[in-house]
Amino acid sequence: MSRRSFHRAGEGERRQELITATLDCVAELGLQGATVRQIAAKAGVTGGLIRHYFAGKDEMMQAAYEELMAGMTGAAIAAADRGGATARERLRDFIVANLTPPVTDGRTLSLWASFISHVRTDPTFARIHRESYLAFLSALEQLIAAFLRECDQPADPVHCRQLAIAINGLIDGLWLEGTIAGDLFMETPLPAIALNSVEALLGGLRLSDLE
Repeated sequence: MSRRSFHRAGEGERRQELITATLDCVAELGLQGATVRQIAAKAGVTGGLIRHYFAGKDEMMQAAYEELMAGMTGAAIAAADRGGATARERLRDFIVANLTPPVTDGRTLSLWASFISHVRTDPTFARIHRESYLAFLSALEQLIAAFLRECDQPADPVHCRQLAIAINGLIDGLWLEGTIAGDLFMETPLPAIALNSVEALLGGLRLSDLE
Protein backbone atom coordinates (compact mmCIF):
# COMPACT_ATOMS: atom_id res chain seq x y z
CA MET A 1 0.00 0.00 0.00
CA SER A 2 1.54 3.31 -1.12
CA ARG A 3 1.93 6.21 1.29
CA ARG A 4 1.14 9.78 0.36
CA SER A 5 3.88 12.34 0.86
CA PHE A 6 3.26 14.87 3.61
CA HIS A 7 2.45 18.47 2.75
CA ARG A 8 0.91 21.34 4.65
CA ALA A 9 -2.80 21.70 4.03
CA GLY A 10 -5.76 23.66 5.34
CA GLU A 11 -8.32 22.10 7.67
CA GLY A 12 -10.81 21.31 4.91
CA GLU A 13 -8.20 19.93 2.54
CA ARG A 14 -6.63 17.75 5.22
CA ARG A 15 -10.01 16.30 6.21
CA GLN A 16 -10.75 15.56 2.55
CA GLU A 17 -7.40 13.81 2.17
CA LEU A 18 -8.22 11.60 5.15
CA ILE A 19 -11.60 10.69 3.64
CA THR A 20 -9.91 9.84 0.33
CA ALA A 21 -7.35 7.70 2.16
CA THR A 22 -10.18 5.94 3.99
CA LEU A 23 -11.90 5.11 0.69
CA ASP A 24 -8.61 3.87 -0.78
CA CYS A 25 -8.00 1.61 2.21
CA VAL A 26 -11.53 0.22 2.19
CA ALA A 27 -11.24 -0.49 -1.56
CA GLU A 28 -7.92 -2.31 -1.04
CA LEU A 29 -8.43 -3.98 2.35
CA GLY A 30 -12.14 -4.03 3.13
CA LEU A 31 -13.79 -2.49 6.18
CA GLN A 32 -12.02 -4.69 8.71
CA GLY A 33 -8.61 -4.25 7.13
CA ALA A 34 -8.96 -0.49 6.86
CA THR A 35 -7.67 0.32 10.34
CA VAL A 36 -6.91 3.82 11.60
CA ARG A 37 -3.22 2.95 11.40
CA GLN A 38 -3.52 1.85 7.77
CA ILE A 39 -5.50 4.98 6.89
CA ALA A 40 -2.94 7.20 8.61
CA ALA A 41 -0.14 5.49 6.66
CA LYS A 42 -2.02 5.91 3.40
CA ALA A 43 -2.57 9.62 4.10
CA GLY A 44 1.00 10.14 5.33
CA VAL A 45 -0.09 11.43 8.75
CA THR A 46 -0.08 10.28 12.36
CA GLY A 47 -2.96 8.64 14.15
CA GLY A 48 -3.06 11.64 16.46
CA LEU A 49 -3.83 13.95 13.55
CA ILE A 50 -6.70 11.70 12.47
CA ARG A 51 -8.22 12.03 15.94
CA HIS A 52 -8.19 15.80 15.46
CA TYR A 53 -10.71 15.40 12.62
CA PHE A 54 -12.64 12.25 13.53
CA ALA A 55 -13.78 10.83 16.86
CA GLY A 56 -12.92 7.31 15.70
CA LYS A 57 -13.04 4.80 12.87
CA ASP A 58 -16.85 4.71 12.75
CA GLU A 59 -17.02 8.42 12.07
CA MET A 60 -14.36 8.12 9.36
CA MET A 61 -16.32 5.35 7.66
CA GLN A 62 -19.51 7.37 7.78
CA ALA A 63 -17.76 10.34 6.18
CA ALA A 64 -16.27 8.06 3.53
CA TYR A 65 -19.68 6.56 2.70
CA GLU A 66 -21.17 10.04 2.41
CA GLU A 67 -18.35 10.97 0.03
CA LEU A 68 -18.91 7.84 -2.07
CA MET A 69 -22.65 8.40 -2.41
CA ALA A 70 -22.26 12.11 -3.12
CA GLY A 71 -19.74 11.29 -5.83
CA MET A 72 -21.99 8.76 -7.54
CA THR A 73 -25.05 11.02 -7.43
CA GLY A 74 -23.07 14.14 -8.30
CA ALA A 75 -21.48 12.58 -11.39
CA ALA A 76 -24.89 11.90 -12.93
CA ILE A 77 -26.32 15.30 -11.99
CA ALA A 78 -23.27 17.08 -13.40
CA ALA A 79 -23.53 15.15 -16.67
CA ALA A 80 -27.11 16.37 -17.10
CA ASP A 81 -26.20 20.00 -16.39
CA ARG A 82 -24.54 21.05 -19.62
CA GLY A 83 -25.61 24.42 -20.93
CA GLY A 84 -27.82 24.65 -23.99
CA ALA A 85 -28.99 21.03 -23.82
CA THR A 86 -32.61 20.11 -24.38
CA ALA A 87 -34.62 18.35 -21.69
CA ARG A 88 -34.38 15.14 -23.73
CA GLU A 89 -30.59 15.44 -23.89
CA ARG A 90 -30.29 16.17 -20.17
CA LEU A 91 -32.39 13.16 -19.19
CA ARG A 92 -30.47 10.94 -21.60
CA ASP A 93 -27.12 12.19 -20.29
CA PHE A 94 -28.23 11.53 -16.71
CA ILE A 95 -29.13 7.92 -17.49
CA VAL A 96 -25.97 7.27 -19.50
CA ALA A 97 -23.74 8.76 -16.77
CA ASN A 98 -25.13 6.28 -14.24
CA LEU A 99 -24.06 3.37 -16.44
CA THR A 100 -20.60 4.48 -17.52
CA PRO A 101 -17.32 5.14 -15.65
CA PRO A 102 -16.57 6.45 -13.08
CA VAL A 103 -19.92 5.29 -11.66
CA THR A 104 -19.55 1.83 -13.18
CA ASP A 105 -16.14 0.58 -12.20
CA GLY A 106 -14.85 -2.15 -9.94
CA ARG A 107 -13.60 0.21 -7.24
CA THR A 108 -16.97 1.91 -6.87
CA LEU A 109 -18.72 -1.45 -6.63
CA SER A 110 -16.25 -2.74 -4.03
CA LEU A 111 -16.74 0.35 -1.90
CA TRP A 112 -20.52 0.26 -2.20
CA ALA A 113 -20.61 -3.46 -1.32
CA SER A 114 -18.36 -2.88 1.69
CA PHE A 115 -20.56 -0.13 3.10
CA ILE A 116 -24.11 -1.18 2.18
CA SER A 117 -24.63 -3.71 4.97
CA HIS A 118 -24.24 -0.92 7.53
CA VAL A 119 -27.32 0.88 6.21
CA ARG A 120 -29.57 -1.56 8.07
CA THR A 121 -27.65 -1.44 11.34
CA ASP A 122 -26.14 2.05 11.66
CA PRO A 123 -28.52 5.06 11.90
CA THR A 124 -25.94 7.44 10.45
CA PHE A 125 -25.35 5.20 7.44
CA ALA A 126 -29.13 4.91 7.03
CA ARG A 127 -29.49 8.69 7.06
CA ILE A 128 -26.72 9.17 4.50
CA HIS A 129 -28.24 6.53 2.24
CA ARG A 130 -31.72 8.02 2.51
CA GLU A 131 -30.53 11.56 1.80
CA SER A 132 -28.52 10.41 -1.20
CA TYR A 133 -31.44 8.42 -2.58
CA LEU A 134 -33.85 11.32 -2.17
CA ALA A 135 -31.42 13.76 -3.82
CA PHE A 136 -30.99 11.37 -6.75
CA LEU A 137 -34.74 10.82 -7.01
CA SER A 138 -35.47 14.54 -6.90
CA ALA A 139 -32.98 15.27 -9.69
CA LEU A 140 -34.39 12.48 -11.83
CA GLU A 141 -37.95 13.60 -11.14
CA GLN A 142 -37.18 17.13 -12.32
CA LEU A 143 -35.51 15.84 -15.48
CA ILE A 144 -38.52 13.64 -16.26
CA ALA A 145 -40.98 16.50 -15.70
CA ALA A 146 -38.99 18.83 -17.97
CA PHE A 147 -38.78 16.15 -20.65
CA LEU A 148 -42.52 15.46 -20.54
CA ARG A 149 -43.33 19.15 -20.81
CA GLU A 150 -40.92 19.45 -23.74
CA CYS A 151 -42.87 16.64 -25.42
CA ASP A 152 -46.19 18.42 -24.68
CA GLN A 153 -47.16 15.65 -22.28
CA PRO A 154 -48.72 16.07 -18.82
CA ALA A 155 -46.12 16.21 -16.05
CA ASP A 156 -48.21 15.34 -13.01
CA PRO A 157 -45.91 15.33 -9.93
CA VAL A 158 -47.24 12.00 -8.65
CA HIS A 159 -46.71 10.37 -12.03
CA CYS A 160 -43.22 11.87 -12.34
CA ARG A 161 -42.30 10.56 -8.89
CA GLN A 162 -43.53 7.06 -9.83
CA LEU A 163 -41.54 7.17 -13.06
CA ALA A 164 -38.44 8.34 -11.18
CA ILE A 165 -38.73 5.44 -8.72
CA ALA A 166 -39.16 2.93 -11.55
CA ILE A 167 -36.28 4.34 -13.61
CA ASN A 168 -34.02 4.46 -10.56
CA GLY A 169 -34.76 0.79 -9.89
CA LEU A 170 -33.93 -0.04 -13.52
CA ILE A 171 -30.65 1.90 -13.34
CA ASP A 172 -29.68 0.26 -10.04
CA GLY A 173 -30.23 -3.23 -11.43
CA LEU A 174 -28.29 -2.60 -14.62
CA TRP A 175 -25.50 -0.86 -12.70
CA LEU A 176 -25.08 -3.82 -10.39
CA GLU A 177 -25.16 -6.46 -13.13
CA GLY A 178 -22.98 -4.47 -15.49
CA THR A 179 -20.33 -3.66 -12.89
CA ILE A 180 -20.10 -7.26 -11.73
CA ALA A 181 -20.14 -8.87 -15.16
CA GLY A 182 -19.63 -6.17 -17.76
CA ASP A 183 -18.33 -8.64 -20.34
CA LEU A 184 -21.85 -10.05 -20.70
CA PHE A 185 -23.06 -6.76 -22.14
CA MET A 186 -20.47 -6.13 -24.83
CA GLU A 187 -22.85 -6.72 -27.75
CA THR A 188 -25.41 -4.22 -26.49
CA PRO A 189 -23.90 -1.70 -24.05
CA LEU A 190 -25.76 -1.01 -20.83
CA PRO A 191 -26.61 2.63 -21.65
CA ALA A 192 -28.42 1.52 -24.80
CA ILE A 193 -30.36 -1.13 -22.87
CA ALA A 194 -31.26 1.46 -20.24
CA LEU A 195 -32.41 4.06 -22.78
CA ASN A 196 -34.62 1.54 -24.60
CA SER A 197 -36.16 0.42 -21.31
CA VAL A 198 -36.74 3.97 -20.09
CA GLU A 199 -38.38 4.86 -23.39
CA ALA A 200 -40.83 2.01 -22.79
CA LEU A 201 -41.58 3.33 -19.29
CA LEU A 202 -42.16 6.77 -20.81
CA GLY A 203 -44.76 5.40 -23.21
CA GLY A 204 -42.50 5.27 -26.25
CA LEU A 205 -41.15 8.83 -26.07
CA ARG A 206 -37.69 8.83 -27.64
CA LEU A 207 -34.52 9.51 -25.65
CA SER A 208 -31.92 7.96 -27.94
CA ASP A 209 -30.65 9.92 -30.94
CA LEU A 210 -33.24 10.16 -33.65
CA GLU A 211 -32.26 8.60 -36.96
